[in-house]
Amino acid sequence: MEVYLDNSATTKAYDEVVALMEKVMREDYGNPSSMHMKGVEAERYVTAARKSIASILGCKEKEVFFTAGGTESDNWALIGVARAMMRSGKHIITTRIEHPAVLNTCAYLESEGFEVTYLDTDETGTVRLSELEEAIREDTILVSVMYVNNEVGSIQPIEEIGKIVKEKGTKACFHVDAVQGFGKLKLTPKKWNVDMISVSGHKIHGPKGVGFLYIDEKVKIKPYIFGGGQQNGYRSGTENVPGIAGLGKASEMIYASLKEDSERLYRLKELFAEGLLRIEGVTVNGPAVFSGAPHIVSASFDGVRSEVLLHALEEKGIYVSAGSACSSHKRKMSDTLQAMGFDEAKAETTVRFSMSVFTTEEEIAYTVQCLSELLPMLRRFRRK
Repeated sequence: MEVYLDNSATTKAYDEVVALMEKVMREDYGNPSSMHMKGVEAERYVTAARKSIASILGCKEKEVFFTAGGTESDNWALIGVARAMMRSGKHIITTRIEHPAVLNTCAYLESEGFEVTYLDTDETGTVRLSELEEAIREDTILVSVMYVNNEVGSIQPIEEIGKIVKEKGTKACFHVDAVQGFGKLKLTPKKWNVDMISVSGHKIHGPKGVGFLYIDEKVKIKPYIFGGGQQNGYRSGTENVPGIAGLGKASEMIYASLKEDSERLYRLKELFAEGLLRIEGVTVNGPAVFSGAPHIVSASFDGVRSEVLLHALEEKGIYVSAGSACSSHKRKMSDTLQAMGFDEAKAETTVRFSMSVFTTEEEIAYTVQCLSELLPMLRRFRRK
């Protein structure tokens, strides 16, 4: 039996997405900038995807810009706004639990002379609003807070944060990395005072190598990819038409059944958490089941290193992550777990399980059964 529980790393593409992308690559393969009919046909896919995403977000089509994925979207949002607004100030606010695409970009901006304030979180991995309010200054030009944490599934209070940022009367832009939130939860940027949103296609059963950045039309931002002037000169380069078409299709499909899928995922998450807690020496981390995202469960297993358990589960056909897939090869403690107050010993035993619309109750039961059998054996082996 194969059980894929690493959906926060990447997801299996919908069949409909694969079929559409194949059609674009085989039949409608024109360059969308070309004036002839092949180009016009290709451009229609880009326009349709942009229209679908704008409808989901409740924004204007011209506010959706296609990128190569979440990392590029994060980089562009932070660097583009920082460079555009540096005359108004050089202060940026983010959190200690952000994805490396944000944290490493902030580190780069610090080397360029910007000042970054890193907000702590509580023990569930949630930002303290009072700390944010105290951190905002007259020279704050950018606030970047993720929607859903990719390691423990904590949901940040985005609507409240947007309100605080705007009520402070600063010129600060509010950016949200929604890579783990888009397609799992509702997202209304205009209502929530969100100026920019980063999204990646392969987290929502779309293709890898494509994503988008929502930019409110009022935002001052500079491009940092230059070339032929595509996408109104903000993001040059021939559009990845098959990828964009697949991203648009995946976005439509995942939001068409959002309510039903979310409810089912929460039931699976509850079932899984209850099963884990029946096993000796297991702790479920982060927010309570229904307070966090519907698809992520973080757990620590006393006496068993995460890498050891990961490979033991792999032998049973179960695929999980020892943390964020983007940083799991690094021998350093997770920024998120450190911010939540974990010591090194607990962090080394922490595993992330993440589900998708394809996950079944049978797969969850099988995973709990395998863990129940493997953990006592692995602990005995360690003591020898």
